[in-house]
Amino acid sequence: MKLHSPTCACKSCETISDKEKELHVQISENSRRDFLKKAGNLGLALGIGGGLIPVSASALSRHDGALKSKEMFANGAVKQDKAKIVTLLQTADIHAQLLTHDEFFMEAGKPVYKKRGGYAVLKSMIQKLRAQNPTNTMLIDGGDCFQGGGVAALSEGRAIVPLMNNIGYDLMLPGNWEVVYGKEMMMKDMFAYNSPKVCANMFHQTNDAFNGDLIFPPYYVRRFGDLKIGFIGYNDPLTPKRQSPAYSEGILFTQPEKNVAKYIKVLREYEGCNIVILLTHMGLAQQVGLANMPFVKGVDYILGADTHERVREPIHGLHAKVTEPGAFGSFIAKLDFVVENGQIKDQSYQLLDVDPELYPEDAEMKALVAEVRKPYAKELDRVIGKTKTPLVRYYVIETPMDNFITDAIMWKFKPDIALSNGFRFCPPLVPDPKTGVAEITMDYLWSMLPVDSEAKRGTVTGQQLWDWMEKELQNAFAKDPAKRFGGWVVRFKGMEVNFTIANDAGKRVNWIRIGGSPIDLNKRYTFVACEREGDPDTTICRVDNVAEPKRLGATLHSVIQEYLAKHSPIAPQLENRVTATDAPNTLLTQLMGFGYEFR
Repeated sequence: MKLHSPTCACKSCETISDKEKELHVQISENSRRDFLKKAGNLGLALGIGGGLIPVSASALSRHDGALKSKEMFANGAVKQDKAKIVTLLQTADIHAQLLTHDEFFMEAGKPVYKKRGGYAVLKSMIQKLRAQNPTNTMLIDGGDCFQGGGVAALSEGRAIVPLMNNIGYDLMLPGNWEVVYGKEMMMKDMFAYNSPKVCANMFHQTNDAFNGDLIFPPYYVRRFGDLKIGFIGYNDPLTPKRQSPAYSEGILFTQPEKNVAKYIKVLREYEGCNIVILLTHMGLAQQVGLANMPFVKGVDYILGADTHERVREPIHGLHAKVTEPGAFGSFIAKLDFVVENGQIKDQSYQLLDVDPELYPEDAEMKALVAEVRKPYAKELDRVIGKTKTPLVRYYVIETPMDNFITDAIMWKFKPDIALSNGFRFCPPLVPDPKTGVAEITMDYLWSMLPVDSEAKRGTVTGQQLWDWMEKELQNAFAKDPAKRFGGWVVRFKGMEVNFTIANDAGKRVNWIRIGGSPIDLNKRYTFVACEREGDPDTTICRVDNVAEPKRLGATLHSVIQEYLAKHSPIAPQLENRVTATDAPNTLLTQLMGFGYEFR
């Protein structure tokens, strides 16, 4: 493996910068053939470090990661202790899913559901993986850990800390949802972890002595014998806009380009790191875009998180390889390096299922999970309804889960339009084949809606709705990945929308119907969505300048429970409430054009 020189001044590096920038905004194109043609016209190839490889190599080199790893451990130099293997394990976006749960897979073009995850299974699997390479294994988490389930919400993340400490992580990154309980609680929870924390773009924004200081150390160095690996952490700089602004009060987020080149130089030239890794929580599209930018030269890997993507083979950017390890504790990413005399001789990558059939629950962790759940178990295990169809939130454009939520909002308040944010978190809930139904508990309601926000009504013109929809589509599909919010398309009932992903910003919407009729741009429409703490009173669900804003005195949790009491069992499904001309309603990723497939 050819290592980088962060101070490279060769002409090829200088002249390629403008081309890299042009490529940066091409990565959301809809067909790989289109992308390859454009990359070829630019004279570019995808690769890592100073040695570029043919643009199609990432698609052609689909070796079996498990077989490659096995071969590496059987290598003669490794067996004779002339070389060693260093293993990096990564989880991310666990979202406080404590128990084994249903998980979604796409096989042969059809959804398939299997049991995966759970802290007791996760710990058992990690212990076995560590045992394969006990002195040279490092465990990393990429953030969004203490939000997304009932126990986490009711304890403000405190109950998740002992679980993570029991597993024994070696490095932690805060994710965008770590701010959900406010800055002070984020710091108390994060600093309660036994492991080091790292993040180079979250600064104190206060009126005291902390103002302007980094909240967490910007980088971390781990030595494995004569090998040194440097990690630089980055949380999503768009966090204050993606979520309720109040959550991020007192925190300044900056873009990686502000300081990443500086830290790469520190790690390469002064720390003497053989490998430099960005540990990021920015979403796969943003992370691939980042891998193509000149200021990350010198980085070998971007270990990503946020969009819950399942990267089963690293995506080659111009300067770094990008991975992301799925979500909900259902997967572990495993990266192995063969190291000899301080040099990387070989490497392999796998995405491994946290499968309860292969890894029996760890007894100590099982007891600890029961202990942290105990104060809340009676309320969280309360059944509030049933579903006859799977509740799924993996689809980018429309989901049965959010159709159910907006059905409930529409039923309760009867506006013209009911809205639900484009959330990604929450594993599926699948009916038992024997009974034909699945029980919806309060714990599952907290997984669907981890913040119990108050419902709020407002009035807007058709033109405002049209402009807002364009803005939301830009948030999801911006050609420049740095402008993507990371969430999926907003969900709704009462409104139908057709759009084209590939069109330019502001020109994606083809038509909108409200109540079955074409939208009247001059007419006023009522809508209901959730309140976001810290937004102006005239902003609802990122719709600005709303007339007649009114809080409705009921939270979304109470609305869902009331709806289920009258309509259970429910059977939500995809209804083409929103459609794209250039993607199916079962689209599973924002990252198109790279040969990447979510499965």
